[in-house]
Amino acid sequence: MSESAYSKKYTNVPFSDIPFSEFDDFGLKSSKFESVKKDNKNVKRKVDKKTLVLKIIVFFLLILLLLEGILHTIIIPSLAPVKVQFSGIKNLTVEQLTSKVNEIGSATWIQFDVAKAVSILSEIPSIEKVSVDKQFPDKVFIKVTERIPVARSIVSENGRSISVQIDKNGVLFTGGITLGVNDSNIPLISGLPIDRIQDGMRLPSKYCTLMERIAELSALEQKYFAAVSEIQVVPKDYGNYELILYPIHTHVKVLTDRSLDEEQLKKMMVALDIVNSIEADAGELDLRYGAVSYRRH
Repeated sequence: MSESAYSKKYTNVPFSDIPFSEFDDFGLKSSKFESVKKDNKNVKRKVDKKTLVLKIIVFFLLILLLLEGILHTIIIPSLAPVKVQFSGIKNLTVEQLTSKVNEIGSATWIQFDVAKAVSILSEIPSIEKVSVDKQFPDKVFIKVTERIPVARSIVSENGRSISVQIDKNGVLFTGGITLGVNDSNIPLISGLPIDRIQDGMRLPSKYCTLMERIAELSALEQKYFAAVSEIQVVPKDYGNYELILYPIHTHVKVLTDRSLDEEQLKKMMVALDIVNSIEADAGELDLRYGAVSYRRH
């Protein structure tokens, strides 16, 4: 019976006259409602507990993933020995470079200092450029670019003669490619104002320009310097200089200015052929000032 119907049925009826059965029916319905309500609360509690347990499991899994990440990114690299690989080596040896790198004192990958490695390897005079790349988890790749000599010279120091090589940037070094006495297309330069020799030192800028031109000429298909035994630098007033070339297979020396180029070398070859054919006593060929002349001994 609904509450409204119940109210209408017993309106104006004394409380003592209401049958007990009516109260009992209403109480049963009320107790059933309370029972369902309690069941719903119990179910909700169980769901909340499962959700909490699931959250705790997910949290611990995330902690484990974080710990594993720390293990692989910090702990393992910090304990594993570094593996160094070199490339670009032509005349130096792996042993030489490894010995130099060991001076850093970085036994593990995470300790390896890239900046120090570049700095210490750049101290080797025969190395022009160095690049270092660290790759996780334990590898270091070092690429070196060795200096390529375009000329050579003999320097006197403490009463002894020292053979040095010169690259296109005018840097002097004693290591690197071992040159023979008559190494093709790498001319001997004499007369350079070098009072002392130090590996890695650079020539004055005006002579660096000469080395650049020699490098450009050496790269040509026609190997002009294979026919020249020596290039002598002759200092002039006001800081300028001229050149004397000593061709092979002739006693005639060739005077030229500092602007050495392919045109002058071609002119030298042609002029030598002509002079040697018409004047056996010629001792000097002058290509300076845009003219060609020769002098006898």
